[in-house]
Amino acid sequence: MTGFIWAVQMISAVLLVILILLHSPKGDGIASIGGMSQMFASQKSAEKGLNKLTGIVAAVFVLCSFLLGYGIIK
Repeated sequence: MTGFIWAVQMISAVLLVILILLHSPKGDGIASIGGMSQMFASQKSAEKGLNKLTGIVAAVFVLCSFLLGYGIIK
């Protein structure tokens, strides 16, 4: 059972990194110099769904960390 929890934690860790990198940046950055910051604006509904999915994967990761850290699953 511990091996399964480790596998779920590793998969959720990789997914969490990918999902966080998919989020759109909050600042305009260097794109504001040429006025092209609005060209790459994301849709609000896609951002909402991405936030929800990131939260779920983060909760799974934290749950697995607690289960493995406190030795609840043997």
